[in-house]
Amino acid sequence: MNPDIARLFPTLAALPVPLALEVERQAHKLNAPAGTTLFDAGMACQALPLVLEGRIKVSKRAENGREIRLYSVRPGELCIVTVSCLLAGDPYPATGVAETAVSALALPRALILRLVAEHPPFREMAFNLFAERLTGLMQLVEEVAFRKLDQRLAAWLLQRGPLIAVSHQVVADELGSVREIVSRLLKQFEEEGSVRLGRERIEVLLPTALKLKASGIQG
Repeated sequence: MNPDIARLFPTLAALPVPLALEVERQAHKLNAPAGTTLFDAGMACQALPLVLEGRIKVSKRAENGREIRLYSVRPGELCIVTVSCLLAGDPYPATGVAETAVSALALPRALILRLVAEHPPFREMAFNLFAERLTGLMQLVEEVAFRKLDQRLAAWLLQRGPLIAVSHQVVADELGSVREIVSRLLKQFEEEGSVRLGRERIEVLLPTALKLKASGIQG
């Protein structure tokens, strides 16, 4: 068993010998530089990447080009969109992009189905992650549907501050909005003294004011 897999995915470290040998035999290396599209909506789902290094952003893109992040996949985690598609035999409904350089081992669909059927610890890990991700996605739906964008933006800045090196387009994509609206709100925050804006740079100056805004209390 690959030592990195055993360390990051302990449920696979205890595989029965026949399954462990199949994982060793069938796993193939996947290395992708940052920005690589690893899967896209409509593509056939053929393998599950076990992320060893790096981070994958999974997002949903609308026909008008707007995009919203669903979640990230980090080392030791499974992509539930991929697991779901593998189990159902469906194409991808979302997009996965390497946020950073990614190193992974990909396991083919037939082997994933066998692991789910024959190795209860792996099946439990996958289902537990489904539950966690579902909770997160329900929170995301609530945020998008019921919380004002200025509140969501303030909370996003607080979570990632005090210094955030991203473009306004990236912020818009994260929040499922458009750059023009996000830029206007950021300019408003700057005029209020809460942030300082630069080229692909946002500096949080008054986190207390942003906390009030995030909670819906206008300062």
